[in-house]
Amino acid sequence: MFDSLNERLDGAFKTLRGDGKLTEINIAQSIKEIRRALVAADVNYKIAKEFTDKVKDEALGSQNVLNSVKPGELMVKIVMDELVELMGGASVGINIKGNPAVILVAGLQGSGKTTFSGKLAYHLKGKRSKKPLLVACDVYRPAAINQLTVLGEQINVPVYKEPENKNPVDIATNAIMHAKANSIDVVIIDTAGRLSIDEEMMQEIENIKEAITPNETLFVVDSMTGQDAVNTAKTFNERLDFDGVVLTKLDGDTRGGAALTVKYTVGKPIKFVSMGETMETLDVFYPERMAQRILGMGDIVSFVEKAQEQFDEKEAKRIEKKIKRNKFDFNDFVSQLNQIRKMGDIKSLLNMIPGMSKMTKNLDIDNSAFAKVESIIFSMTPQERGNPELLNMSRKRRIAAGCGRSIHEINQFIKQFEQMRKMMHKFSNSKNFQNMMGGGGFPGMKR
Repeated sequence: MFDSLNERLDGAFKTLRGDGKLTEINIAQSIKEIRRALVAADVNYKIAKEFTDKVKDEALGSQNVLNSVKPGELMVKIVMDELVELMGGASVGINIKGNPAVILVAGLQGSGKTTFSGKLAYHLKGKRSKKPLLVACDVYRPAAINQLTVLGEQINVPVYKEPENKNPVDIATNAIMHAKANSIDVVIIDTAGRLSIDEEMMQEIENIKEAITPNETLFVVDSMTGQDAVNTAKTFNERLDFDGVVLTKLDGDTRGGAALTVKYTVGKPIKFVSMGETMETLDVFYPERMAQRILGMGDIVSFVEKAQEQFDEKEAKRIEKKIKRNKFDFNDFVSQLNQIRKMGDIKSLLNMIPGMSKMTKNLDIDNSAFAKVESIIFSMTPQERGNPELLNMSRKRRIAAGCGRSIHEINQFIKQFEQMRKMMHKFSNSKNFQNMMGGGGFPGMKR
C-alpha cells in the first residue's frame, strides 16, 4: 500500500538532505517533486497543486524559525500535517445509536460491499459488543444472498433474507421490524451494486434510504480504481448524501489517490478502511496514522491495538511456562501462527513497524507463507508435534512424503525451529522477558 508514493516522496525529501537550512531554491525543488509524486499517485492535478502550495507557504514561513531542525525533517513534518488535514484531520466515528441503528451500505458493482457488510458486523459484534443483523437486499446478483449467508455463518451473525421477494425496499423494512421484535442492536443492509449512470438502480437506492431513514449511509469504494473512485463517490453523494466512505482493497496495487483526496472532493469523511479478505481486516480510519504510513513512518499504535485484540492471557501464560521449561513444541508454534494470522495481512502488519516498509518493499510476503510450514507440521503425528526430539530420519522421510516437500526442506525447517526454541528459552530467563510477560506485554495491555 502506497509503496510507490512513499518512494517518490522520500526522493523529494532527499533533495533537502545535506542542506543547512530551507531556502527558496531547495523548497521549490522539493515542492516540484512532491507534486509529481502526488500526480503519479492519481491525485487530481488541481488538488496536488493546492496541496503543494500550502506546503510551500508553510516551508517558507518556517525558514528561520527552527534552525535546530534539519531541512528534510522539517519538510516531512510539514507534509505530514498537510496530509492529515487533506484526509480529514481527525477520525469520524459511526453512528450506531437507535433501536435498532440502521446502516445502509451502497456502492458500485464489485467494490466489496457484501464482504464489508460482514466485516462491519464482525467489528461491531466484537469491539462494540453489539448484536448485529445482516440483511440481504441484493436481489440481482445470483450469489449475493448465498455469499452474505456464508459470511453470517462464519462470524455467527444472523442474516435476514427473503429469497422469493424481489423488492429490496420491502425486504429492508421487514428486516427492521424483525430486528425490533428480536432485540437486535444494529441492522446492516447490503444492497446491490449499481452504476451512477443507471437511473433505475439509482432511484431504487434512494427509495430504500427514504423508506428506512438509516442512521448511517456508507459508500463503499474500491481503492484500486484510483481517481475514478473519487469521481464516482462525488456522483453518488449528489444523489444519496451519504454519511461516510469505506475504502476497500487498500492492500492491493493501489496508488493511493482515492485515500488522499476523497474527503477533499466529496466533503464526507472516510470512516473505515479494509486491507484483506478475512473478517478481522477492517480498521477505523485515522488520518494521522495513514499519513504516517504514507511517509514510511509505520503505524505502531495500530500494530499494538491489533496485537491486543488477539492477545489471550491464558494462552500467553501457558506458552510462557513451556518456553521456560524448553518444551515449546510444534502445536504451540501453530497456535502462535494462528494468532498472527488473525491480526491481518502479514506485509501490511510489517509495514506498520517504523522502518520496515523499506525493508519489505521488494519482498513477496503474504499469508500463504504459513502454508508451507503448516503442511510440514500437519504431516506429523500428534506425538511428533508434541515431542520434536522424536524426529529421526525415517520419520522425516515419512513427513516429507506426506507434505510433498524435500528432506532438505524438512531438515531446514526443523533446524530453524530448534534455533528459535533455544533463543526463546534463553530469552525467557532474561530480565526483559520477565518485564514483558509479568508487566503486561505490550504497553497498555491489561493482565
